[in-house]
Amino acid sequence: MLIESRRRAYLNAMQVVNWLPRTELPFAAPSRPELLEMPEPELEVPVAPAPLGEAPAQPAARQAERPKIEVPRPSLASTRNGAKPVEEVDDTPVVVKPAPVPPPRFALQLLRAGRCLLLVELPTGEAFQSRDPAYLLLKDMLRAAGLPDAPQIVGEPVRWPWLNRGTLDQGPEAARDFVQGFLSVQMEAAPCACLWLIGLPAVKFAGEADAEAFNSELQIEGLGLAWAIPGLELLMEEPQRKAAVWQAMRRLMARWKQSDE
Repeated sequence: MLIESRRRAYLNAMQVVNWLPRTELPFAAPSRPELLEMPEPELEVPVAPAPLGEAPAQPAARQAERPKIEVPRPSLASTRNGAKPVEEVDDTPVVVKPAPVPPPRFALQLLRAGRCLLLVELPTGEAFQSRDPAYLLLKDMLRAAGLPDAPQIVGEPVRWPWLNRGTLDQGPEAARDFVQGFLSVQMEAAPCACLWLIGLPAVKFAGEADAEAFNSELQIEGLGLAWAIPGLELLMEEPQRKAAVWQAMRRLMARWKQSDE
């Protein structure tokens, strides 16, 4: 048996507004008298046929239907004219991450000739051979400077990037710190009157300068005096640069000659 509250819930779910039980229901509320009154039947009135030429009467308006909620959509005409539907704008600020800087690639060899250290760019990335044209040019430069033309190799070549894989930072700043730290250790081991930086990678990552500093003196914090020189390959490709190198050498020659005395 159903109690009254549950019975009304079922009737509401079936959209039944008025109802009368056939028999007395247990636990039911008393019936309302107005629901027991039977309405009188309505008399049908005959409708006369409409005369010829007149439009038939329109049927009575249907019972009001449940209103429909329509979502506005862009019309075809506005789409053809190039108009776009209005979209909501997200005011949330977008954080743009800077693009990662690829690690520089270079190979440097440190040499010692007398009281000078030479940080030389390896044109091919491999260690110098005795008959390499670049190495023969370097020997000529040392003889012209009054230094031994058989420089001693100091350590292994410095190749960058240091690692081919991994998450270690190997950008330009890390390369600069590594090269300068390597030179600082070598200078502490033996004194140096002048540091030769031969090639753009040596000038850039040891002297913190660019190609405009070629044939000039650089004062590097922690490393002292340095001389920026174009790369050996560049001097062979553009021989006219050798005159400027020779003029700069004459200005600096007294530094390492005084050290030898």
